[in-house]
Amino acid sequence: MIDRKSPVPMYYQIEKYIEQLIETRNLRAGDQIPSEREFTDQFHVSRMTVRQAVLDLVNSGILVRIKGKGTFVADQLKIEKALQGVNGFSEDMISRGMKPGSKMLSFACITPSAKVAQKLSIDSQDKVIEIKRTRLADDEPMAIEISYLPQKLVPNLAEADLTLSLYQYIEQKCNLEIDHAEQSIEAVIVTAGEADILKVPKGSPVLLIERCSYLKNKQSIEYTKSLYRADRYKFMVTLPRG
Repeated sequence: MIDRKSPVPMYYQIEKYIEQLIETRNLRAGDQIPSEREFTDQFHVSRMTVRQAVLDLVNSGILVRIKGKGTFVADQLKIEKALQGVNGFSEDMISRGMKPGSKMLSFACITPSAKVAQKLSIDSQDKVIEIKRTRLADDEPMAIEISYLPQKLVPNLAEADLTLSLYQYIEQKCNLEIDHAEQSIEAVIVTAGEADILKVPKGSPVLLIERCSYLKNKQSIEYTKSLYRADRYKFMVTLPRG
């Protein structure tokens, strides 16, 4: 409960109270939390104090706001991805016993930007296949993924081929062997449009992942930019000493 004599700020004590309700399973994933007015009446504090506590928990991914409905306990289960090996999204989800899926946003053959051409080590006039998809796990949006592939390496790739893993298509249909990938991860904030696609609050933090995949001959086969939901995804790495 709230200790008015404590030097700990009131809003922070309310945060910890709500977290305790979740930890003790008095509030479960998907449950709606009490309204600001209810917390105000319960703790005899200002609505601004309650609002600060709730906002901090929303920004931490513990709570989620749904416009026109209220604030709910977020699903705390995160998908773990080891930063080892070159696996596609579909392969990752299947390995976790989840059903992978995609919603196609666009599929086109385009002239690449200077950055994409540089990443793929191709001439700026060479064509690339651009694939924009929402990636799903058990029908829930997990990421927005934009992939670029040199058309000359996948000349027959069509939208219909992407019902399965893109990496499986490259290796099984094109007889190309993916050797390794280079990847970077950073935190960014979603735009309003990206938030709608991922079903997260506007201004939510997400993980921006950029990956270049290479064949045995060191030719770039794919450059991908992905936005992963930070509230549902985390990355794990094993660090050997020395």
